[in-house]
Amino acid sequence: MRRGTLGGLARGMASCCVVLAVGSSSAMAADVVELFTSQGCSACPPADKVLAHLAKDPNTVALTFAVDYWDYLGWRDTYAKPEFTRRQREYAKARADHAVFTPQAVLNGRSAVIGSREEEIRASFDVMHDNGETPSLNVNARIEDDRVVVTLPARDQAGEASVWIAGYLPPKTVDIGSGENRNTSVTYVNVVDRMQVVGMWSGEAITLKLPLADVAPEGTAGLAVIVQSKKDGLPGPILGATRLALQSGSGS
Repeated sequence: MRRGTLGGLARGMASCCVVLAVGSSSAMAADVVELFTSQGCSACPPADKVLAHLAKDPNTVALTFAVDYWDYLGWRDTYAKPEFTRRQREYAKARADHAVFTPQAVLNGRSAVIGSREEEIRASFDVMHDNGETPSLNVNARIEDDRVVVTLPARDQAGEASVWIAGYLPPKTVDIGSGENRNTSVTYVNVVDRMQVVGMWSGEAITLKLPLADVAPEGTAGLAVIVQSKKDGLPGPILGATRLALQSGSGS
């Protein structure tokens, strides 16, 4: 585990279908793991492998967020964006532990563990399941013509939640030429390229119709839709999530 200078198998019930084909309808209430990682962090490659393994679970939305605060070590992360570093910092503030490190896995927007510890990640999901803390809102996402259609059901909800869409890239192996991982090749899966709020949800049934080109520019392999509560203006527990493949072979 590297601290930055910035300071099992049980799951929630999924609904009837998961991503089976390109552009098919996806409706599920999935666990979400967000891995904050860096190509410049020597402790991160094992966590990147864990994320790739978790991404194969149809009841899990597994996303890679590349942060930029290790770039000064001699290798500029080819995926890192400051907004992803900001998201990690906001999570740390929301948890009140102010722990920002790599590799860090944030689980369902609630807790953080070392990202290379797959058994701990799965055990944490099991505890959340037992405590009724897993995402339970069924989120439906599908492609209709040139639009992404997101449908959320009516449900009692205290306060507003943000509806996020994250576009992620196809798997790619990066040859790292300098820094702590010099001369190492690392394969990255479900790397988030862009993430944006596309609406708000406060318990009413809603349907959002979004131009596909606006949320999934050329090269996007798939989309993750995440409905996330707010905690004093910071990211709170995730209420529901699903993913939608846009390219053949991008079902991870």
